[in-house]
Amino acid sequence: MSKLIFAPTGEEKELIDGSPIAEACEEAGVPFACTEGVCGTCVIEVLEGIENLTPFTQEEKDFLGEQDKERLACQCKIRSGCVKINF
Repeated sequence: MSKLIFAPTGEEKELIDGSPIAEACEEAGVPFACTEGVCGTCVIEVLEGIENLTPFTQEEKDFLGEQDKERLACQCKIRSGCVKINF
């Protein structure tokens, strides 16, 4: 099992390794619109554990440009371990 931590609230959510983070993020208050990686509504900042997320998708590369700490929640899956995000 993996863990997703939401910095604004301290809430923690356990997820199955390899699962998308979108639903957990939406429940925690991350806004979503298109869910296709083109609108950018669901941009999150990864504070810890970015290596525990799947690689950047082409949609993220196109929208975000520089691949740093920002990710699109609709495009990420958690591989394992712990990831702490801010939104």
